Amino acid sequence: MRQIRLACLFGLCCTLVSAMAGPPQAFDIEGGWVFPGYNDVRIPGDSGTKLSLTEDLSADSFPAFRARYTVTLADKHDLSLLAAFLTMRSDGTLDRNVDFNGATFPAGTPLESTFRFNSYRLTYRYLLYGSPKFQFRAGVSAKVRDAVIRLEGGGQASDNTDLGFVPLLSFSATWFAHPSLRVVLDGDALAAPQGRAEDVLLAAVVPLNDHVSLKAGYRILEGGADNDTVYTFSLFHYAVAGMVVTF
Repeated sequence: MRQIRLACLFGLCCTLVSAMAGPPQAFDIEGGWVFPGYNDVRIPGDSGTKLSLTEDLSADSFPAFRARYTVTLADKHDLSLLAAFLTMRSDGTLDRNVDFNGATFPAGTPLESTFRFNSYRLTYRYLLYGSPKFQFRAGVSAKVRDAVIRLEGGGQASDNTDLGFVPLLSFSATWFAHPSLRVVLDGDALAAPQGRAEDVLLAAVVPLNDHVSLKAGYRILEGGADNDTVYTFSLFHYAVAGMVVTF
């Protein structure tokens, strides 16, 4: 239900921005095949059992999806809304007890986990440098994190949920290598004592016509937090492809 409410809010924001926007707009749809790296959790962060959802348990690669709407104001100001969805599932059996979020799973219990990390972002970027060959934009993102880590097995289950706000620095660099090819480095990132977050894409973009372009590339998503309530750090590699429609 919370996911539905957040998705509806994202759609409403896109509609409102689009309704008041006469300047150039773009809709970017991206699909990715995700290859999990490390995914370590300990909940509570000061007393739970440290568990790897990709080494102690087994996780296969999986699909993910995201969409971004952008409007450009006065040629230099980009305002965008992003919805990104990721859910990883893993399973396995451990030879030790696992204390997770107030529940204890005895050794030898077949376990299943769900790691969900959905992200909704409002981003502002300013064109700091622009030429026929290169453009660089920088700004900030306001991110709403909708995360769930669930562990179940042996007839019991425990969910740790986290709905919170994260400020990020944002950037985009575009190299116009050829009239039919541009290379884009695009991302949000920030590190602090409480944790870190990086979501960065390197992609080639090929225009099909004045309004439609195809893209393909590599995305890295990494980060986490370390405090008394939760310890969680994860890394995901994406092979991505998508389409950008401008109007």
